[in-house]
Amino acid sequence: MKQIVITGIGGPDKLVLQEAADPQPQTGELRVRVRASGVNFADIMARQGLYPDAPKLPCVVGYEVSGVVDAVGPGVEATWIGRDVFGLTRFGGYADVVTVPQAQLFACPAGLSHEQCAALPVNYLTAWQLLVAVGSLSADDTVLIHNAGGGVGLAAIDIARHVGARIIGTASSGKHAFLKQRGLHEAIDYNQGDWREALQQLTGGRGVELVIDPLGGNHWKKSYAALRHTGRLGMFGLSSATRPGLIRPLRLLQAVAGMPLFNPVSLMNDNRAVFGVNLGHLWHEPEKIRRWMGALLQDVADGWVRPHVDRSFSFAQAGEAHAHLEARRNIGKVVLTP
Repeated sequence: MKQIVITGIGGPDKLVLQEAADPQPQTGELRVRVRASGVNFADIMARQGLYPDAPKLPCVVGYEVSGVVDAVGPGVEATWIGRDVFGLTRFGGYADVVTVPQAQLFACPAGLSHEQCAALPVNYLTAWQLLVAVGSLSADDTVLIHNAGGGVGLAAIDIARHVGARIIGTASSGKHAFLKQRGLHEAIDYNQGDWREALQQLTGGRGVELVIDPLGGNHWKKSYAALRHTGRLGMFGLSSATRPGLIRPLRLLQAVAGMPLFNPVSLMNDNRAVFGVNLGHLWHEPEKIRRWMGALLQDVADGWVRPHVDRSFSFAQAGEAHAHLEARRNIGKVVLTP
C-alpha cells in the first residue's frame, strides 16, 4: 500500500509518500481500499509537533476515510465485501489501504461521492456535538460560528439552518458570498478590526446564545465575553497555535498561557456555560457516535446535510493540501485521493 508518513516535525515537506505492506483485518475489522481521506487541523498540529494525541514520529495520521471494502476479518460477514463505506480511523487514514473496526464504518449514502463521504465524519459529528448534543441550539437562539468557512463551520451552518437559529459567522471577506448562499445570515470579516464590535451591533449589545470556537488561547476569552446570559461557549480546537511567527514551543506556550480560567462561581453568576469537544477522545462511545451519525445520514437523505469539498489533492500533493488548509484558503473540506 501507499501511505503518507510524517517523517519529522516541521513544514509540509515532512509529508513523504512511502510504500508498506497491506494490513490484514483482525477480528471485527474490515479492510478498505481508500478512495478519499479527510484532512483536518489535528493533522497539521501533529506535523508541527503540537498534537499530544498523535503517534510517535514517524507516523501516519488521518481520522476519516471513504472507500470500498475488499476483505473482512473474523466475526464480520462477507457480505460487506464490495460495499462503498466511510468511517472514522484512529490515525492511519493517510493510506490507500486501511483496516477499520466494524463499529466505526457506515454505508455511503446514495448520491454522495467518496470525497463528499470523507467530509462527513469529523466535520459533521463535531458540529453535531457542538450544536445539538451539548450546545442545545434552538430556533430562538443566535449562534456565532468562528472560522465559518472551514469544514466544521460549513457543517455547523447546515445544522443551525435546519434548527432555524440565526447564524452569524466570522470569515475573511472573500468567503462571505459563498457562506451566505449556504445559509449564513450575517458575516463578519475578522481582518477588519475587532469582530466583537461588529457582533455587538448585530445583536443590539446582547450577545449570542452559542459560540463555537476552534481558535483557542486568548480568543476563548473574547468568545466568552460575547455570550448573552444563558449563553454557551463550545471549544473544539487550538488552531491559533499553528499560525506562523514564534518558534513551535513558544507558539504552543503562548496559546496555553492565554487560555481563560473559568471560575464556577462566575459561571453561576453570569448564567453562562462552557464545554469542550474532542471527537478523538470518544472512541469508547461507539454507540453514541453511531446514533449521531445515523441521524446525520437521515439528514443527508432529507437533503439538508450537504458536505462540501473545497479541493481534492493527490497523495503526492499531501504537502500542498496541508499548506492550503494551514493558510485558511479553503471553504469546506480538503481531501486526499490516492
